[in-house]
Amino acid sequence: MALPPSSAASALPFADRADAGRRLARELESERDPLTVVVGLPRGGVVVAAEVARVLGAPLEVVAVRKVGHPRQSELAIGAVTHDGGLYLRSSEGLPEREVAAAVARASERAATLEQALRADRPVPDLRGRIAVVVDDGLATGATMIAALRWARAQGAARVVAAFPIGAAQSMAIVGAECDRVVCPNVLADLGAVGYWYRDFEQVETAEVLRLLAAARLVAPAGGG
Repeated sequence: MALPPSSAASALPFADRADAGRRLARELESERDPLTVVVGLPRGGVVVAAEVARVLGAPLEVVAVRKVGHPRQSELAIGAVTHDGGLYLRSSEGLPEREVAAAVARASERAATLEQALRADRPVPDLRGRIAVVVDDGLATGATMIAALRWARAQGAARVVAAFPIGAAQSMAIVGAECDRVVCPNVLADLGAVGYWYRDFEQVETAEVLRLLAAARLVAPAGGG
């Protein structure tokens, strides 16, 4: 597991997620391989991942992952779930077990609904023996990224890479322990909100994710999955 060096982030903010994706792709050239699959975290992470996949000439995929929010602080992630029942709990934050279970159940329902919306009749990606580059638009607590990394490993990926344009320094070690490589060109000790580092950080709708997935399939390399 290799962690990235700290950065002064002099080139920030990003214009938008596509700009961030193009910049991130430059750091991922060593992952260019016929076995590489780029997996975006919905919804905003898929926009970044689409640019990475385009530059690397790799297939674009998605994993339905949702954060488990604190019942009284909705923006605070105490963990994350994937659509297939995968669960990562970062901290219970002192909550009673029943409240944690209820929060997990709510997140699991959202993940299942999202998977149905995004997957439709598309098969679950076969990552067996592949290089899974898992991409998001930023890393705060690391909860959703870790859930997605564990999902990729469970799907049989031979190598798992976590990639994001910007991330909180305090979360790097826990993410790095879950994968083979972390790629983040902008590691900040004081991240704050991820959206602060983008000039345009509009909400990404499901329809846009579906459009990006469909467009990527049209240009996917032969044998790319």
